[in-house]
Amino acid sequence: MHRFPLIRSRWLHTTRPAQYFGPCKTTEKTFDKILIANRGEIACRVIRTAKRMGIKTVAIYSDADANSLFVQQADEAYRVGPAPTSQSYLNMDAILDAIKASGAQAVHPGYGFLSENSGFVKRLDEAGVAFIGPKEYAMAAMGDKIQSKIIAKKAGVNTIPGYDGVVRDAEHAVEIAADIGYPVMLKASAGGGGKGMRIARTAHEVREGFKLASDEAQSSFGDNRILVERFIEEPRHIEIQIIADNNGNILWLPERECSIQRRNQKVIEEAPSTHLDAQTRRKMGEQAVALARNVGYNSAGTVEFLVDKQRNFYFLEMNTRLQVEHPITEYITGFDLVEEMIRSASGLELTTTDQSKVEINGWAIESRVYAEDPEKYLPSIGTLSKYVEPRSWKTENDVRCDSGINEGSEISMYYDPMICKLSTHGPTRADAIATMNHALDQYLIKGVTHNIPLLRDVVSSSDFASGRITTAFLADHYPHGFKGHKLTSETAEQLATTSAALQFIRQARESYIHVASRSASYVLLLPQLQPDGVHKLEARVTLTLDSETVSLQGANTFTVSTEFTNGEYAPTTNTLKVVWDVDMPFVEIKHASGDLTVQFLDPLPLGFRVQFLGTKFDIDVLLPRQRELMRFMKERERLDTSKLVLSPMPGTIVSVAVKPGDVVAEGAEVAVVEAMKMQNVLRAPRAGTVKAVHVQPGSTVSGDDIMVELEDE
Repeated sequence: MHRFPLIRSRWLHTTRPAQYFGPCKTTEKTFDKILIANRGEIACRVIRTAKRMGIKTVAIYSDADANSLFVQQADEAYRVGPAPTSQSYLNMDAILDAIKASGAQAVHPGYGFLSENSGFVKRLDEAGVAFIGPKEYAMAAMGDKIQSKIIAKKAGVNTIPGYDGVVRDAEHAVEIAADIGYPVMLKASAGGGGKGMRIARTAHEVREGFKLASDEAQSSFGDNRILVERFIEEPRHIEIQIIADNNGNILWLPERECSIQRRNQKVIEEAPSTHLDAQTRRKMGEQAVALARNVGYNSAGTVEFLVDKQRNFYFLEMNTRLQVEHPITEYITGFDLVEEMIRSASGLELTTTDQSKVEINGWAIESRVYAEDPEKYLPSIGTLSKYVEPRSWKTENDVRCDSGINEGSEISMYYDPMICKLSTHGPTRADAIATMNHALDQYLIKGVTHNIPLLRDVVSSSDFASGRITTAFLADHYPHGFKGHKLTSETAEQLATTSAALQFIRQARESYIHVASRSASYVLLLPQLQPDGVHKLEARVTLTLDSETVSLQGANTFTVSTEFTNGEYAPTTNTLKVVWDVDMPFVEIKHASGDLTVQFLDPLPLGFRVQFLGTKFDIDVLLPRQRELMRFMKERERLDTSKLVLSPMPGTIVSVAVKPGDVVAEGAEVAVVEAMKMQNVLRAPRAGTVKAVHVQPGSTVSGDDIMVELEDE
């Protein structure tokens, strides 16, 4: 056991006053010191409340996390092993050693890792250490999805048709699916977070999904048991937060809507839901409390439901821990859920025990910002070379960032790729949406690929604004994967005029003069998404500065005329105000169609890269003569990768299904790679004969590494 010498970071982390739930309500004594058996943003989150309550904190860390923010924020920190989770954050012996060495009186598990492991709770009980969560029996009963479904039925909770026992193997799963009726959901009995879950519509998909789901379940939770139940078509995923103490008090809090998902993992959540009425909300809350009372539940927990179009709701599972999306509940109720958990574990009552005092205050939305490719949802690793979190906008604390990183932090292949939980609050849903759009535009991340383009596109969509959402939202709206914002006549004009103004200001800054001419004309080539790829949308922009000289710092106003050569969009003339400070990436735009923020990211040989409405655009900004000459340049030939299977991400090879000489069909499985606890099946890009296999199970790969080669056609 090595205690980590606390070294304060030289980077400044963006923080705001922690007033999302008001001042600390606890004046009674709870614990002197707690250990947080987790990492990253949730460790920082627990530390924040512990400090508010006057409690000292102990962090544990793996070798990969030695310099992480949560380690620096804790009062003490102890190494528990190397980077792999099985040797560190799931290493009970090392964690118990850290508890003993630090003298911690209680353990908060966060979410994931050991947070729903009843064996860990039992060992803490034996060591005389309080667990800041439910009791061993309640966790074992409700954490097991097979057992919890049986208990839910007995408690009078609506349940989904399915098989209540343990599924023996893939063939048994096929039999069950045939009996229940397709489609079916295969999911891990122990755990959550979208790990170990597959939808199957045929017997073949059941067999394949069973193997992948059970392997993921074993890797993530150390338990490969799988259950099978009917998959509800066009469902909404809505959950009820409960909080309970050891004195028999249980409250249900207003619901969270978690229907925007990818790979069965939540991406955007909101509270409350547009779909529920007061009667349905109350019924769901009462059933959640009945379920919790049936097992003598204490602490924070979440009862998840699937809700159909008619507001019929069915028990999905219970998460016996703090949920990732808890900030939006804190926003609309004023409860600090971590504080309530600590109070419960110490034997105190909840801060209020009167259900009638639980009210809904405004609306809150959470966007999970991931280090991943938003098109294929593949994780990205690297160092955050630039990192700026958004700040409050219209009112104090209407923007909340729950993160565990800062500029210079490393996104590792070993852990979940979440960067931050970005939450916004407003008196109405429209206000919360507007604040979220503004916050996403103000969020600067460089060094890794991230999903802000997808988040921005979803939150600003008309279907999201009207509340027309289901768990299939992303699949329905982006059937071929999200590739970026598709320019409309309005947004194309905004991007073209903004880019022309940026070029005008850049040229003035580079020459250190206030420009001899107040007018300029440019030809801009804007990337436009089409079904067959990315095409260049050509715009001719003439702009005139409204003042005698250009301001090298601050605001400039232009009159801009735009004409698109494709003839699809009508010519326009508008006034454009641009506020751009020197050495700042954020550009504030005041346009006739509305205000927005653009990020100037990087200069390019023929223009620059900007982030506009969340999406990165590489803009060519040319003089008319340059554009004429460009037409005579040959395009570079593209590299043929049709005979290669490339690793889509850094990760570890789980299995290889082919060998040299094998004949494979297009789409056949060739290998499985695991990264950040998710397994991804790689398939043959075309039919052919395997020429070479460059990987083996257990080996590690980087992004774009050649794994398998096919013979030439």
